Amino acid sequence: MLWFADGYPVTARKFIRANLGTWTVTEMTALFGASPCACYRWAKHGTSSRRLNEDVRLLELIRGIAERHKRRYGSPRVRLELRDLHGKRVSRKRAARLMRENGLNARRRRRRPRATDSGRGLGVCENALGRDFGAEGPGPKRASDVTRLRVLGGWLYLTVALDLHDRKVVGWAFSDRMDAVATVVVALGMAVENRPPFPA
Repeated sequence: MLWFADGYPVTARKFIRANLGTWTVTEMTALFGASPCACYRWAKHGTSSRRLNEDVRLLELIRGIAERHKRRYGSPRVRLELRDLHGKRVSRKRAARLMRENGLNARRRRRRPRATDSGRGLGVCENALGRDFGAEGPGPKRASDVTRLRVLGGWLYLTVALDLHDRKVVGWAFSDRMDAVATVVVALGMAVENRPPFPA
């Protein structure tokens, strides 16, 4: 729902009033995240001017807090500052609603995952291929790589094993952490099962 400077949610109201013949009140209020009874109550009684004036004053304070902290504060910390510095007791839902409706939500800092763990002191394997990536037949030459994928809950690591003869994926594994045992060994084990290195 979009709020204008005076605090009135005119966009939602105009939309609902203009489209009453096209959609039901239930469908339109769901679009704005409101309940049908709130819409009927507003149509019958209007919105309390005292409540709107309070929201406008709270919004000015919240906007000041958000700008002062460079939009790093979410509604819980904004509520604490409203209470401690301004003496305003505001519910969590009300603070979150005012912040959401006016685009003042906290910016999330993206955490970059570590791609490698070089602190283990593991030895370096010999380069057996010598950059010769061609293969006469299927089986004896494999290559693998690990890549990270952003998913809803964070990051997943995908290891893929290729047969260099035809570049076919013959093994793969997923893990939620960068771990050679969990990904590389499992992927290479699957590759050996799917296509033995030295067919009989």
